[in-house]
Amino acid sequence: MALAVVHSRAQYGVSAPPVQVEVHLSGGLPGMSIVGLPETAVKESRDRVRAALICGQFELPQRRITINLAPADLPKDGGRFDLPIALGILAASGQLPAKALETHEFLGELALTGALRGVDGALPAVLAAGRAGRSMILPHDNGHEAALVSDGSALTATSLLEVCAFLRGQSTLERALLPTENIIVFEGPDLSDVRGQPLARRALEIAAAGGHNLLMCGPPGSGKSMLAQRLPGILPPLDEAAALEVAAVASVGQTRIDPTRWRVPPYRQPHHTASGVALVGGGSHPRPGEISLAHHGVLFLDELPEWDRRVLEVLREPLESGHITISRAARQAEFPARFQLVAAMNPCPCGWAGDPSGRCHCSAEQVGRYRSRISGPLLDRIDLQIEVPRVQAIELRPDAAPGESSACVRARVQAARERQLQRAGRLNSALGQTELNAHCRLAMPDQLLLERAVERLQLSARASQRILRVARTIADLAGGQAIGSAHIAEAIGYRRMDRRG
Repeated sequence: MALAVVHSRAQYGVSAPPVQVEVHLSGGLPGMSIVGLPETAVKESRDRVRAALICGQFELPQRRITINLAPADLPKDGGRFDLPIALGILAASGQLPAKALETHEFLGELALTGALRGVDGALPAVLAAGRAGRSMILPHDNGHEAALVSDGSALTATSLLEVCAFLRGQSTLERALLPTENIIVFEGPDLSDVRGQPLARRALEIAAAGGHNLLMCGPPGSGKSMLAQRLPGILPPLDEAAALEVAAVASVGQTRIDPTRWRVPPYRQPHHTASGVALVGGGSHPRPGEISLAHHGVLFLDELPEWDRRVLEVLREPLESGHITISRAARQAEFPARFQLVAAMNPCPCGWAGDPSGRCHCSAEQVGRYRSRISGPLLDRIDLQIEVPRVQAIELRPDAAPGESSACVRARVQAARERQLQRAGRLNSALGQTELNAHCRLAMPDQLLLERAVERLQLSARASQRILRVARTIADLAGGQAIGSAHIAEAIGYRRMDRRG
């Protein structure tokens, strides 16, 4: 009787729970069985592992092989356990030193030739292995993810033979290291391309500085999408902790990670036909949706009233909490979702309501029905609501002066964010009630101004607090310590949709 234990990691949400691959060889008719709640892809490991061992000219034990994936109540899926299963068989049969397996964890799918193929969710597994004091050995295809872990403990291999040679002390494996050159921290179209639209540019800067949600309403071709696409270019680069969170979500979401641009905030623009599951995530083995893939970045929803209202309503909870929990019968998976919502819409079905040309022929009932597709509770959670008018022809001349560049705006945004982080440790959009009371105190005249606006516009308590957060950001952009009347008045002016309501 022989037994070997190999350490590995499963995937559930953005976590990587530990799995012990226990391989037991006993007498009886030759055969291989896998237990421990394996799904079909895991059960098929038997055939892949058998072929890989034979192609590598290893001896396949002609004994009863029982493979247990512990803990037994954790669902196992995918081909990620092929490599640890193969190594367990080799160690249990004496073809590998079992002692060499203790300080490493293993992930990887095996081809029939013994080559290693990449798996999903490698980055969370590498991080978890490091916290457990072990290094991860995984396929070379996952090296670009593993390289993001700063300690450089992860090792990569291209085949089962390479891993076995390393465990026997006959060779070394390549370390997954981040490239030191060509790291991109800013990219995308420049804000100087936008002509005119001073109000929209100002709102975009405030949104970037405080992490506020933004809704732009205007006729077709006024530049709403163009402005939204330039928001990531004025956001500061992600710090290492935030960038690792974003990369972990992308790893689980089957999105390839480019190590040269891992500090760039994500930008997601799903089509308006996307389902609720596509936005929040789901599936039998939960995968992240668009809101999680936009974590620490921007989620742009164009043609907002064209979205199914039930789909839009799923955004309400994550906009407040910054995470989304997907429940299944036996387990829950939680994904981060602290994203910045930017949305665009036309003012009416034809798109030209309020335009000086007078080309709109929509009735008041049609306009009201069109705008009512966006619920009050969702609108309440959008801090900045502005109108984006049609650009005048004179502003589109080739010789017209370009607008301010993204680099100039980004410098002001960076300075404002540093003030926020030094003061409260978080952006203004994430301030809680206690922090609002501490950092957003108003003089009595300013308090009365805010209260009059709340009464006149019939705003909710949530909207009132969001006005305070925006005013705090405006003051930070101006370099002020206290919120003044001008800051409060400007913040109130950004509740255009409430004013029409």
